[in-house]
Amino acid sequence: MGGKSKDIVEKFYTSLFNGEEDILDKYLHPNVALTWYGTTGLKKLDFNEILAIRNDMAKNYESLKAEIEKTVEEGHQIAIQFTYHVKTIENPDEEMPLAHFMAIWELKDDKLYKGVQISQLGEEIDESPWS
Repeated sequence: MGGKSKDIVEKFYTSLFNGEEDILDKYLHPNVALTWYGTTGLKKLDFNEILAIRNDMAKNYESLKAEIEKTVEEGHQIAIQFTYHVKTIENPDEEMPLAHFMAIWELKDDKLYKGVQISQLGEEIDESPWS
């Protein structure tokens, strides 16, 4: 196995907004179920709902990219921690953190199958907590 599952999860988040038409077909299981605890509350999403959110975000930002902080594989579960950085249409020269994410996925047939993801709105992370 050696990291293949980690690659699949990382590639899903890093390439989600790079304009590939069938990106979700490539990485998400048709019966995917994602439970998302976000700033607007709890959402339970299927394939089409994830697609709708992706398309909505792609429309609203000039660019959106994931910076992966950490990925851990344990048994059949992959945990990933990352931040989405965006450039807005109003201010395309400045990149800002949109949200910080933590997700745990179970894969089936080399695709993301059951996931739980937690996000909070992005702010710059202060590296020194004592300053």
